[in-house]
Amino acid sequence: MKQIALDIGLASAPSFANFFGGPNEAALKHLELWAGNTLRSPVPTYLWGEPASGKTHLLRAVSEALREQGAPVGWMDAFVLEPPEFSESWAAVILDDCHLYTAVQQQAAFNWFVNALNSADGRPRWVLAAGLVPPADLALREDLRTRLGWGHVFALQALTEAERRAVLRREADARGVFLGDDAMDFMLTRFSRDLASLMQLLDQLDSYALQTKRAITIPLIKSMLENG
Repeated sequence: MKQIALDIGLASAPSFANFFGGPNEAALKHLELWAGNTLRSPVPTYLWGEPASGKTHLLRAVSEALREQGAPVGWMDAFVLEPPEFSESWAAVILDDCHLYTAVQQQAAFNWFVNALNSADGRPRWVLAAGLVPPADLALREDLRTRLGWGHVFALQALTEAERRAVLRREADARGVFLGDDAMDFMLTRFSRDLASLMQLLDQLDSYALQTKRAITIPLIKSMLENG
């Protein structure tokens, strides 16, 4: 059955609070610890895992946590085709989708990495990166690949079907919303299955159900899509 990518409404910003740790609890705790420490991590952190395992969510959560502290970060992903020069104002450099980097992006990432750990003011910046595969399997220039695997490395796991259902059920219960099995089956088979999208969908359904004074059912989900 074809899945529908969720592109309706406003997504809640990725944060530590709206990330379900589950099998990735160790990575979550590590990032929360260093994001809350003004000294930052003295060694890099690398996350890897299949799509929808939560890599970008956690990187965004770190970026947001630092922004709230007034600490800017340098951000690069595969869509940043012309990366800026390293800035001494950055508290951290965050490198997402490393496995997709072009030669230009690899050069910039290496430059950022070196400057982050050898900054002019003597305060190392945190280097946080993510990719689809372990550092040893990254098809990148050798000096960048080895540096990405030098520090803390966490393998993230996507949630199982049962874990997705449990998280959805828990969130619905917390909202005081009844989410029947048929509506949940519809959500899990017709929409993007990553947890962030599912939570966004539940948030939209909750709001739409309140507006229309109806329970969350398959007809209500279809009505929301038709009127969205």
